[in-house]
Amino acid sequence: METQETKSALATANRRVVRRLLLAVAAMFAFGFALAPLYDVLCQITGLNGKTGGRVAVARPVVVDETRTVTVEFVASLNAGAPWEFAPMVTRMAVHPGQYYQTRYLARNLTDQRLVGQAVPSVAPGPAARHFQKVECFCFNRQKFEPGEERAMPVTFIIDPELPPEVRTVTLSYTFFKLDDAGG
Repeated sequence: METQETKSALATANRRVVRRLLLAVAAMFAFGFALAPLYDVLCQITGLNGKTGGRVAVARPVVVDETRTVTVEFVASLNAGAPWEFAPMVTRMAVHPGQYYQTRYLARNLTDQRLVGQAVPSVAPGPAARHFQKVECFCFNRQKFEPGEERAMPVTFIIDPELPPEVRTVTLSYTFFKLDDAGG
């Protein structure tokens, strides 16, 4: 039979366990909340995950390395259920580091409503991201589409000649997202 003293000790132990569990939940929530900005900072510092950091290249004279050719692959993807068609017009290009190039991505609104979208770029391999410089890009701005509208959207870029020599292929990937402010 349990005594009053045993019941009291058990209740105290249970309260202690509940407090620790609540503290653990709060700590996990705080960690999860802080993880997104910390991840972005880590990617910006290290160049991991191909984040380009929103950098825009300034047009400046650069020596073209005509002895070297880098293959640039262009990839497009959509978030789930997106009402678009979105694809690169050219899927692969051989470029010389230091020379400016332009390509286009084709997007089409498949609905009978106005839509607004935004493309988010990524460059792979990750270390190449700091050497892939976009001079002009549709990803810099929100794209407004009328119902059924189709548009070729340009990307002007340069591969920095300082790209490590072991990198022979660079992939520029865009994911096109539908935004909620279609009225603006």
